[in-house]
Amino acid sequence: MESALTARDRVGVQDFVLLENYTSEAAFIENLRKRFKENLIYTYIGSVLVSVNPYKDLEIYTKNHMERYRGVNFYEVSPHIYAVADNAYRSMRTERKDQCILISGESGAGKTEASKKILQYYAVTCPASDQVQTVKDRLLQSNPVLEAFGNAKTLRNDNSSRFGKYMDIQFDFKGAPVGGHIINYLLEKSRVVHQNHGERNFHIFYQLIEGGEEDLLRRLGLERNPQQYQYLVKGNCPKVSSINDRSDWKVVRKALSVIGFNEDDVEELLNIIASVLHLGNVQYGGEDGTACITSDTQIKYLARLLGVNGSVLTEALTHKKIIAKGEELMSPLNLEQASSARDALSKAVYGRTFTWLVNKINTSLAYKKSYSVIGLLDIYGFEVFQNNSFEQFCINYCNEKLQQLFIELTLKSEQDEYEAEGITWEPVQYFNNKIICDLVEEKFKGIISILDEECLRPGDASDFTFLEKLESTVGGHPHFVTHKLADPKTRKVMGREEFRLLHYAGEVNYNVNGFLDKNNDLLFRNLKEVMCMSENKILTQCFDREELSDKKRPDTAATQFKSSLAKLMEILMSKEPSYVRCIKPNDSKQSGRFDDVLIRHQVKYLGLMENLRVRRAGFAYRRRYEVFLQRYKSLCPETWPNWQGRLAEGVSTLVKHMGYKPEEYKMGRSKIFIRFPKTLFATEDALETRKHSLGETSSFRLIYLIKQQAWWRGILARRRAQRRRQAANTIRRFIKGFIYRHKERCPENEYFLDYVRYSFLMNLHRNLPKNVLDKSWPTPPAALTEASEHLRKLCMQNMVWKYCKKISPEWKHQMEQKVVASEIFKDKKDNYPQSVPKLFVSTRTSTPRCMSVFAVSPQYAVPVTKYDRKGYKARPRQLLLTGNAVVIAEEGKLKQRIDYSALKGISVSSLSDGVFVLHVPSDDNKQKGDVVLQSDHVIETLTKVAICADKVNSININQGSIKFTAGHGKEGIIDFTPGSELLVAKAKNGHLAVTAPRLNSR
Repeated sequence: MESALTARDRVGVQDFVLLENYTSEAAFIENLRKRFKENLIYTYIGSVLVSVNPYKDLEIYTKNHMERYRGVNFYEVSPHIYAVADNAYRSMRTERKDQCILISGESGAGKTEASKKILQYYAVTCPASDQVQTVKDRLLQSNPVLEAFGNAKTLRNDNSSRFGKYMDIQFDFKGAPVGGHIINYLLEKSRVVHQNHGERNFHIFYQLIEGGEEDLLRRLGLERNPQQYQYLVKGNCPKVSSINDRSDWKVVRKALSVIGFNEDDVEELLNIIASVLHLGNVQYGGEDGTACITSDTQIKYLARLLGVNGSVLTEALTHKKIIAKGEELMSPLNLEQASSARDALSKAVYGRTFTWLVNKINTSLAYKKSYSVIGLLDIYGFEVFQNNSFEQFCINYCNEKLQQLFIELTLKSEQDEYEAEGITWEPVQYFNNKIICDLVEEKFKGIISILDEECLRPGDASDFTFLEKLESTVGGHPHFVTHKLADPKTRKVMGREEFRLLHYAGEVNYNVNGFLDKNNDLLFRNLKEVMCMSENKILTQCFDREELSDKKRPDTAATQFKSSLAKLMEILMSKEPSYVRCIKPNDSKQSGRFDDVLIRHQVKYLGLMENLRVRRAGFAYRRRYEVFLQRYKSLCPETWPNWQGRLAEGVSTLVKHMGYKPEEYKMGRSKIFIRFPKTLFATEDALETRKHSLGETSSFRLIYLIKQQAWWRGILARRRAQRRRQAANTIRRFIKGFIYRHKERCPENEYFLDYVRYSFLMNLHRNLPKNVLDKSWPTPPAALTEASEHLRKLCMQNMVWKYCKKISPEWKHQMEQKVVASEIFKDKKDNYPQSVPKLFVSTRTSTPRCMSVFAVSPQYAVPVTKYDRKGYKARPRQLLLTGNAVVIAEEGKLKQRIDYSALKGISVSSLSDGVFVLHVPSDDNKQKGDVVLQSDHVIETLTKVAICADKVNSININQGSIKFTAGHGKEGIIDFTPGSELLVAKAKNGHLAVTAPRLNSR
């Protein structure tokens, strides 16, 4: 920083601590303005970075800029976000103490961008390997995913984070980023169902509609028009000029892949997003005040996308389950209650899916070994709107807690530094906002406790009874006022449904409408039950069945937030903090525009003047002795050009020569402390003058330097000549060796032959096969043919060993089944190639009752169609494989059992149909004849039967027809013919006719 102090008149001061009039808010803002006009958006308050959003791209985030700040002392270069990031990183490495960077500011001030820049800095400058690069990519790619699902366009910001985020970046002992963990706070779920005019829902909805492929939208039942969805039209702002939803969609899809989401995860995730849009379009009607759903189309889509029964979902959206005296009763909902239930389900599904998404990202970033941590806190800033509700109450309470922590840690760091340097600490008076934090969070008497009490008590509790309870409980608090308690002047600007808190940052009126509903955040029990029955794996993880059996009422939203905030405070207190305070220069997002009123407001509620006052309570400037002496030693004859004694004595000699007065500075154990900026500026001016005089005296050294350079140039020329001679000799040896290359080893060719062998081995090292299927191998020289073959065999054995070692037991079992399927069906059955890429599973049925016929779980279960021996009537059945028998069941009832020992064989056609016959002995009285079945997974089913019954060689693949015993000595015939579609029916000749489409030509 010192190197730029000479330009202070043009760009103000780079550290607010150096302001002469540091108590003046006007001087503070004027310094911000000067720097902002010169595109200098960063300024320090000591170690705190103040950042002003420029609303345009600045060329200050290149790789060269990153290298400029890498490993450099914090104050040696101009203020920058990279300086904060690097300082935290070096402190973590050298002091072995976990760090955290707290980024705060209001919506649109640039918090999210600041956290991105810090992540990018670590991704570029930290040590890397293939594994580390994967983690870096995942850390960076988590941003677009979280922004898509957690950010939205608001009146103040086109990419506003509607949740708080704390991210731990984990580093190994080498200082490389190896993992991460994210904690999210208070997602604004109400935005899913309602947006203010000019605002949008979360980005992902618009990205899916604008960027989703036609096939994807068709499968999800969506149209490429956000105006078709009730949850997207309330803000009347479907498109934003600064947002390209189509390209953002591509970024998000790629990011999901990088993070580790497979296709099934993405499909189920998008099903949930689409289901929220369809939920919003569920329409209610009805008479006598009883709600009924009038839009069957939406229910069909919802049933498929959510993986639930449509009729059960319909009932849950129109009725409420009540448990009275141990009995369950279904109470119909009126139109208002049904709409609220639908919106509550939408918010719950989206909110829990967002939490699942964060947990999924955490799983991909998990690192189980020991590590050091740098935490990044990107959390909502203090918010004051025309109408402030429950969300603003929670957000501002969070900022009160952070401000309390900020002042405490700032005071503590100042005091610790003075104590470490042996300088007397003078206590600083400051506003302790603990009184406001206690007003909100105190047990039994705080606002949150009163709110919870109203939510949980029996009777007709409402938002207005909550307001009355506040007035009677905390009405005398100096930081609380309502319309009823206010003086006549205040009443004119307060509504009867509002209460006012006097925060550290100013007064905020909160409207109590909706406080109880948002705090309860309840979902009817039967809606939870429906979600628990979902076939969507994400939803089954989000809605735990244990939640239904837990009789304890879940914590309210405010209590959950208070608890998570307390844990956040513990995390931050355990780490060494750094601060980035973000400021929005104007509300219109225009570059170059500086709104004094808006900035003054932010300076106030960010507590910047308070922080500056704490920092300046002692000394404006402090530097280590070696840094101070190195910069200013030329100002004193005794310290120039070099000081040989102790550093403290050198600095003392220097400042006495400069005429420092005793009250202007203090000497610590390792640093000098200067009280007034003017003292430092006078020293800087003296240094500028000294530089000119030093330039004049340097001409006497010019002749000496010229002679020295000539002598050095001679040395360099002789070295170059020697290198040329060595190069020429090497070329001669190489040419001669090439000429004698086919002769026995001799002095003429030994260099060439050694080089050829070395080149082959190095080329082999660089181009070894990557896997067992790669048969490439460099051609060896004649002398290494035998050795090359040995190396090739060893390499192949090693790759095979590595591949086998990585195979899991599950995958081994899968491969064994596939090998059996190949032996039986390859080149014999038409639909075998289509079965190869599909994994075999242990069960194809989701009906639990079919399992009850066994004492143990079956090894395999699949739905089949059984054709009667008489008339060939089709009947749905389940085919189950146990340890010793094939069982055919119907809805849990045992219909037929065939012991493996009694199974004579299995017949199947060569076409693509799924019909097969289980042959049993004709003299077996337990059986009525052979069994004719059809399965949609015939390759898998017969492979499983063949393995379980040890009948691999007993499967007959027939051309044209299959004969089977129909009972009582009668014979039946199944005729197979190729056709355009699959048909199974009784023919006029009494045979079972099967027509199968031709899939592959053999």
